[in-house]
Amino acid sequence: MKSKTVAQVFSASKSEVFDYFSKIDNLPKWATEFCKELKTVDGKHKVVTPMGELFINFSVDKKTGVIDMFAGPTEDQMAPAPTRVVGLGDKKSVYLFTFFQTPDLSDEVFEGQHEALKKELANAKIS
Repeated sequence: MKSKTVAQVFSASKSEVFDYFSKIDNLPKWATEFCKELKTVDGKHKVVTPMGELFINFSVDKKTGVIDMFAGPTEDQMAPAPTRVVGLGDKKSVYLFTFFQTPDLSDEVFEGQHEALKKELANAKIS
């Protein structure tokens, strides 16, 4: 299984970057290629993507900076996307986002997702 990790440095504290990316409601603000709409159905979050509607869930740990994202067509078929915020000093942090090529994704789609993620992270506004 192939994987890619995108790293984006922000001029913001670890706490500020973590607070931004750990809130699922911020997903449409930065994941503009992936998240066309975020909605809640029967108390569960769902994201509307260019490839269809997916369940989405975050598992977060502020102490370690871990934000594990899970998304899939059903709650039993959710693929992980591990992410992490690492502090680089008082007002600098890096956000690391790893994603995997699932068996149903062509190399072309996987590479397209990689390019989209780089754009999305570069456009994230944290203040």
